[in-house]
Amino acid sequence: MVQAIINISKNANHILNIVKAKHNLKDKSEAIELVTMGYGEELLEPELRPEYIEKIKRIEKEGYGETFRSIEELRKKIESG
Repeated sequence: MVQAIINISKNANHILNIVKAKHNLKDKSEAIELVTMGYGEELLEPELRPEYIEKIKRIEKEGYGETFRSIEELRKKIESG
């Protein structure tokens, strides 16, 4: 385990106190660990939501969408509804 002396704002200190109380942690070190690990998971290894995975699979299976040979053809499709 690494020890560090840090300087944080009053607002950050308040937030750590709230996290500490909400999660029934022993000290602010555990609160910092919880917050940083949560952020790290989101930042470093984001998981894809299941509905997004379903959408990607559908697109791969069906294709991304229609293709048009010209702008006029696209315009007709849009204007017809």
